[in-house]
Amino acid sequence: MDIRVDLLTAPAPGGGERADAARNRAKILAAAAELFTNRDPRAVTMDDIAKAAGVGRGTLYRRYPDIGAIATALLDDHERKLQEQLLGGTPPLGPGAPPAERLAAFYAAMVELLDAHGDLVLGAERGEARFATGAYGFWAAHVRALLVAAGVARPDPLVDVLLAPVAVEVYRHQRERGIDSGQITAALADLAHAVIASATS
Repeated sequence: MDIRVDLLTAPAPGGGERADAARNRAKILAAAAELFTNRDPRAVTMDDIAKAAGVGRGTLYRRYPDIGAIATALLDDHERKLQEQLLGGTPPLGPGAPPAERLAAFYAAMVELLDAHGDLVLGAERGEARFATGAYGFWAAHVRALLVAAGVARPDPLVDVLLAPVAVEVYRHQRERGIDSGQITAALADLAHAVIASATS
């Protein structure tokens, strides 16, 4: 897994981080990244991370209240880059392409994210936690904006439905059944075009 060094060593939000706190944070995130990569992320515990990082439970919990918070910290950099591309990147992922093409490009980018960092997504989005993440809110707003731009009369009920295929559990289930990422990307592109065409006809 490609965990960026700047993510592990950059100051925490708000600045003013002590050197020892920065070292502990880097150790925690590095240990968590390795555990999420080499184990089932759903089985990783806070104790596992504390032991692997060589820090006390109090040190761990003062910075991260739960597994989801750690996974989210690791995942944030990758999701932020995708968000920047959606807002200002080149079409069709960025602005300037028809809504159906942009939705298909979004699906392709999400498949790439799940392929590269699915273990982190699984750690950050356990069960209903998926709907509470800032990233999910951003994806939902993006999909809704595309539906509105396409003239879909009732966009809101479709947003979660269209995001369901890129839930990490769904994606991993498909991969475990032997469906490769290219097939999934192509099928999701078909879905994007079909939903927008049928909803606007």
